[in-house]
Amino acid sequence: MERESMEFDVVVVGAGPSGLASAIRLKQLNADLAVCVVEKGAEVGAHILSGAVFEPRALEELLPDWRDKGAPVTTEVIGDDIYLLNADSARQLPGSLVPKTMHNHGNYIISVGNLCRWLAEQAEALGVEIYPGFAAADMLEEEGIVKGVLTGDMGVGADGEPKDSYMPGMELRAKYTLLSEGCRGHLGKQAIARYQLDAGVDPQHYGIGFKEIWEVPAEQHQPGKVVHTAGWPLDGEGSGGGYLYHADNNEIWVGLIIDLNYTNPNLSPFEEFQRYKTHPVIAQYLQGGERTSYGARAITKGGLNALPRQHFPGGLLIGCDAGTLNFSKIKGTHTAMKSGMLAAEAVAEALAGGDAGGGDLADYGEKFRDSWLYEELYASRNFGPALHKYGSLMGGAFNYLDQNWFGGKLPLTLHDTKVDHQGMEPVAQAKAIDYPKPDGKLSFDRLSSVYLSNTFHEEDQPCHLKLTDAEIPIQVNLSQFDEPAQRYCPAGVYEVVEEEGQQRFVINGQNCIHCKTCDIKDPSQNITWVVPEGGAGPNYPNM
Repeated sequence: MERESMEFDVVVVGAGPSGLASAIRLKQLNADLAVCVVEKGAEVGAHILSGAVFEPRALEELLPDWRDKGAPVTTEVIGDDIYLLNADSARQLPGSLVPKTMHNHGNYIISVGNLCRWLAEQAEALGVEIYPGFAAADMLEEEGIVKGVLTGDMGVGADGEPKDSYMPGMELRAKYTLLSEGCRGHLGKQAIARYQLDAGVDPQHYGIGFKEIWEVPAEQHQPGKVVHTAGWPLDGEGSGGGYLYHADNNEIWVGLIIDLNYTNPNLSPFEEFQRYKTHPVIAQYLQGGERTSYGARAITKGGLNALPRQHFPGGLLIGCDAGTLNFSKIKGTHTAMKSGMLAAEAVAEALAGGDAGGGDLADYGEKFRDSWLYEELYASRNFGPALHKYGSLMGGAFNYLDQNWFGGKLPLTLHDTKVDHQGMEPVAQAKAIDYPKPDGKLSFDRLSSVYLSNTFHEEDQPCHLKLTDAEIPIQVNLSQFDEPAQRYCPAGVYEVVEEEGQQRFVINGQNCIHCKTCDIKDPSQNITWVVPEGGAGPNYPNM
């Protein structure tokens, strides 16, 4: 069938905070611009997962009347508790010894998914066209210039042949294309490689973040209370930190972030998260409650040192597709929104000057460097590298000194040049980790967890987890590392089974919750995540 084609001034890929902020700002600057947002989730917010404590700075700039318009930003933080955990004890740190960037006075506990749903309403009211359930499968390029995107075909069978329900993808053509797909975006990854956007910067770094929503007894609930932790269960075998946020309606949001530079192939991020909830500091709030939602998502956390050039011919990388999260604050929503707003201003100015599109928006770089977004990322540039180089204790001390005494302006810049997937130990040399069985009260198994993510994929479709070499999982990864995909995947997608005396690598693509961890952590870099049919994947209600 012939592909249909639609023309726009700007196509935005991804209805997350950066994409929706850019679309709104474009229409504020020029109501006549034709702006389209394409979203792979079944609805806006379906694939959004974040803690989240939200700093409203960018929202204040974008929509100053957000309170009057009913933004779902209502639970103000009432206090921070920060603990250093041991296996069965904890030490609460006084606020004076915590980097000031981790204080949350004036911030809010929010569902970023619900914020995006509300932002989508504001965008549509301005005339933005939003198409959920359509995955941007490829970029449209002509003579080295991005001219829009191609949405994925629908109704293709696992054998690659069209089914009766087949519908070819559409060409969404644009003068400029903004890639705002979130962490490790499929098209963003292509653009970085194709246009060498990461030349001369540190390699990007990632974590995997887990989140569960619990309904708890009222006497255990303190709306607005924020708890952050460091140390156990990750001391020794990995790095990262945990969180527990008291939201509205007797809900507690609990999670763990694990850096994906860990070296022990026996480590299971999912199992570490399940252990985390059994610590007395965390369990006291969850006991007697009911777990209602589960999800996991990779996080781009390399900061300014790993930030690629964001402009390329015909488009821009924005938000977590580029890596604008401020790791020292453990926040990325306000920075993503600001990057989208700056992108909108650069595009609108170019088009207002008679630009026919397709240019290299180098002016964005100047806008970025003149913004508070750059100022924030510059001040936090050493935060992650310090923790990676010196560990939680000494790295934390460095960050306290850097942030509280020098305001992030120490006259040195630390670098972390080791790619996250490198350095995994051979399993024969690695420490074994004995994870306890789930108790069904605080800790759970993978499959029951995936069930709570509302994940669905049409089984008769091509697998969206592509192996460059089908022999590597068994011949290399299994023999050297006991195939760590069995453990680093938070959804049970990968397993090694024995059939007729032969070991076989199995991909259960229908379980995939689109976290992208496999694309990042595979030690052989043999797995590539591509978009499945639009609308597939998790469907997070309030994440």
